Amino acid sequence: MTSAPELTVIHVPVSDPRVRPLLRELGEEYSRRYGKDAHAEISRYPDEEFTAPHGGVLLLLLEHGEPVAGGAFRRYDATTAELKRIWTHSAHRQRGLARRVVAELEREASARGYRRIYLTTGPRQPEARGLYLATGYAPLFDTEADPENIGPLPFEKHLPETATHQGEAAHL
Repeated sequence: MTSAPELTVIHVPVSDPRVRPLLRELGEEYSRRYGKDAHAEISRYPDEEFTAPHGGVLLLLLEHGEPVAGGAFRRYDATTAELKRIWTHSAHRQRGLARRVVAELEREASARGYRRIYLTTGPRQPEARGLYLATGYAPLFDTEADPENIGPLPFEKHLPETATHQGEAAHL
């Protein structure tokens, strides 16, 4: 039996050079699935929305110092974080890394006081749809309908209150 390599979770700004593979591969993937204008989705939100002062975060999973997966969230509203840019390097798929990224983002969102996570994924991303369903996200769309007729597929997940948040609620 071999042990899995150690993964390190780091928070980085979008400008960090280790984020480039994430953005490049996401852009290429979106373009393959949705056409050349899909690159615009990557630059849709200002980079600062994925920083702590603006209520967001961008994290990477590193293996031997190299990024193998990542993801981000931004403030959607006062109690909701919106997941964006969930990515697994093409050479590292089928290892459960996307689940790890989602779990890390949920943990971080909860620690920052968010109570809910919202996200959308494209109708031509069945892997993402499956990931969110498998990790407890509730679809906010008719799962029996043709995804192409829906457009972006919205999901939500309510985060459990942490002991800190429960204590804060008791003092209100």
